[in-house]
Amino acid sequence: MRSGMMEKNRINYWLKVEAGVLLLTIGVYFFKTPNKFATGGVSGLSVLLAKAFPAFTQAQYMAAINVLLLVIGVIVLGKECSGLTIFCSLQFSALNWLLEILVPMKEPFTSEPLMELVYAMFLSGIASGILFDCNASSGGTDIIALILKKYSTMDIGRALLVTDMIIVMSNFFINGISAGLYSLLGLFMKTFLIDNIIESMNLCKAFTIVTTKPEAISDYIMSRLHHGVTMYEGEGGFTHGSKTMLLTVCRRADALKLRKYAKKADPDCFIIITNSSEIIGRGFREV
Repeated sequence: MRSGMMEKNRINYWLKVEAGVLLLTIGVYFFKTPNKFATGGVSGLSVLLAKAFPAFTQAQYMAAINVLLLVIGVIVLGKECSGLTIFCSLQFSALNWLLEILVPMKEPFTSEPLMELVYAMFLSGIASGILFDCNASSGGTDIIALILKKYSTMDIGRALLVTDMIIVMSNFFINGISAGLYSLLGLFMKTFLIDNIIESMNLCKAFTIVTTKPEAISDYIMSRLHHGVTMYEGEGGFTHGSKTMLLTVCRRADALKLRKYAKKADPDCFIIITNSSEIIGRGFREV
């Protein structure tokens, strides 16, 4: 039973990883590249190189840069450059190259670059959120960030933002003012969108339930919702009666069920529900 559950979880995990890489590929190849959106990162740099030095295509430049960064990452970082990062980075590069052969994009889908920018950033944001949730990465500038983190005290977020800004500013000169302005807008969208998507995808509900009937509620949490629960003994400040505080965390889908059941089991219980997107431990994220 347990081995079957573990196998199911492993399959779901890899399906999520594949979905993340696929969505990232769609966002980059079908929306970013044809419109010359260079919003930073390896994909943005490869857009600039393909225009400035057209001997190679954007996908070829991307593959070459990613492989180079992976080699540097393995040499410099060792085990910190995980096999999952290598797998995702190579698959992302290979899919872009394959699509370039099978579905060549000579021009954008539509004549509405703003709409395509929204799709590009939205798909990339969802993909980044999925990969982050799986502790995965598509490589690229993430490897640079790990190297900076290991060998310097530099603010990594600021360093990567400056690097992305240099790529965006270069796009004004290489692909024109229009592409540069859209890339600048895309960079701002990426900065805010990805963080919000990651936070939304990881959002959980933390419950603190003050009750006189802890057995029924804790049993429901463990047997029906399959989550752990921590109990604290307390005393009511007004009544000085004995109380039990239950602390648990569950996904949003289970939050409504728990709230309804707790009130049904103990109509006088006191419930505090807070949002949290950083839950680390069994059943949630691992460090």
